[in-house]
Amino acid sequence: MLGAIFTIFIFQLAGEAIQKYFDLAIPGPVLGLVLMLFMLLVTHRNLNPAVTHFRSKMITSAEQLLAYLSLLFVPIGVGVIMHLQLLEAQWLQIIAIIVIGTTGTMIFTAFIFLKTSKAKADE
Repeated sequence: MLGAIFTIFIFQLAGEAIQKYFDLAIPGPVLGLVLMLFMLLVTHRNLNPAVTHFRSKMITSAEQLLAYLSLLFVPIGVGVIMHLQLLEAQWLQIIAIIVIGTTGTMIFTAFIFLKTSKAKADE
């Protein structure tokens, strides 16, 4: 498990390096996740037992890390409390962004669902 977590952190480090080197607006950890996704997709059909074993260990380690995902919201909550005055000053804009973002996400998700379900029905 330690080797798989180390690999996840290596991908995060690679994403950070790419982000800093090219001065991109995308966060480094996001780039690292995209790199790791690409690597997992490329090795998906690899029949080498060592690659398959390592890939499954990475997935298992990621699932175990996701079990503690809720702990990552603690610093966000502290940040919100520390900047409560800023939130009080801009509460209308924040509520508008939340409503628009949620509505947009629901519409987009429904659209994608309808498109994929029609494609499956046609097959």
